[in-house]
Amino acid sequence: MGNPVVHFEIGGKDAQKMREFYGGLFDWEFEHHDVMGGYTTVAVGDDGIGGGIVQTAEGMPPNYTAFYVQVDDVQATLDKVEASGGSTLLPPTPIPDIGTIGMFADPDGNAIGLYTNP
Repeated sequence: MGNPVVHFEIGGKDAQKMREFYGGLFDWEFEHHDVMGGYTTVAVGDDGIGGGIVQTAEGMPPNYTAFYVQVDDVQATLDKVEASGGSTLLPPTPIPDIGTIGMFADPDGNAIGLYTNP
């Protein structure tokens, strides 16, 4: 099963490229819908909140996102991000009594958060 998220929507210029990137990185499964120019929903199982991937259209920001993905190891995931064509924006950063976060940019420039329990 893929890594759970708390909430997300990702919009970008190349939805197919984003689906390939995130599917390979987090083992997400997608379902395409004929709304909003082709919205793709993401199901991550009972432990996470699904979201959507949308190809941005005229009048929308060219790319946007806001979400955190729960992972077992922030640094190991950032290493996988780098190997998959993304880049690290924030290295593993402990947040006292909360956990550890990190952030990366996907190949389309979206900033994504990572989270692990303390």
